[in-house]
Amino acid sequence: MGIEAAWGFAVGQMPRGPRNKISDVPGVTVGHRTLSDGGVQTGVTALLPHPGDIFHEKVPAAVHVINGFGKTAGLMQLAELGTLETPILFTNTLSVGTASTALVRYMLDRCPDICETTGSVNPVVCECNDSGLDDIRGLHVTEADALAALADCRADFAEGAVGAGRGMRCHGLKGGIGSASRIIGLDGQDYCLGALLLTNHARYDDLIVAGVPVAERLAAAKPVPPHQDRGSVITVLATDAPLTCRQLGRVARRAIVGLSRTGSFCGNGSGEVVIAFSTGCRIPHYPTADILPLQGVHEDRMDLFFRAAAECVEEAVLSSLLHAETVTGKGGLTVPSLADLLRPRA
Repeated sequence: MGIEAAWGFAVGQMPRGPRNKISDVPGVTVGHRTLSDGGVQTGVTALLPHPGDIFHEKVPAAVHVINGFGKTAGLMQLAELGTLETPILFTNTLSVGTASTALVRYMLDRCPDICETTGSVNPVVCECNDSGLDDIRGLHVTEADALAALADCRADFAEGAVGAGRGMRCHGLKGGIGSASRIIGLDGQDYCLGALLLTNHARYDDLIVAGVPVAERLAAAKPVPPHQDRGSVITVLATDAPLTCRQLGRVARRAIVGLSRTGSFCGNGSGEVVIAFSTGCRIPHYPTADILPLQGVHEDRMDLFFRAAAECVEEAVLSSLLHAETVTGKGGLTVPSLADLLRPRA
């Protein structure tokens, strides 16, 4: 159930997709592997851009780093070539290497030409730091967990404290995985733009829900002590509209609007990374012609995508908070759920 139907929080003006998730973009799927056992509160989330051979049928992509306090892998080649050639994995900061190796194995199993008759592969792995709730130093995420998340990918996926989001804290409350989508009409055809966020950023005192400061609304609860913004948020934007990598970069830069609407100011110790891709065209690994028949959207119509990105990111942040349950992790630390705090007390 979406947050508008469940909580009455209306975000934006544009029509939503049927699931109100990034998987409303045809072919995009998401899977999780959740580790939840006492002090181990972590996991892996995987995103498949399309159901085909992503290495041999790449998609246009762009990256925008709002604040570079992060350890995400694969951004340099993605920015240079403007293409995405693997699924995207999300996990905790110290498990990026493990997830990257698992993603390489996943690609090698499917593409025998990698590093044989063609070049190498660029695995993209994104991270946020879940220390506090999670025993991150224990390095509990395994390659098998990453592969399990990839095998779990589906259109109807869970949000909240699942997968890579299990141990994350957003605005001092329980964060995690959030998603949203918007429908855009162009030349009589509907396209979709969707967002998937891993939220682990910002301060409780700054959280805004539907234009209302949460600290003011929940003044009696006082659930979170003062803290610095030392988290991160990973944003992935996907669309089936035929945007060029340059246009995708323009859309990615609008993610900051949605983050700001929920109260984030992108603190010094918080890493904000945005990846955007389009399934509207495929770029073959092996050229069949010298000139690629790439399409793009007229720049006068880009405002539709900018608004959609802002609305999706704002709603995805709130969705991550409202789908997450209260979690107790390492050392007995308990992080409350916004949903639990908003429910009337008996």
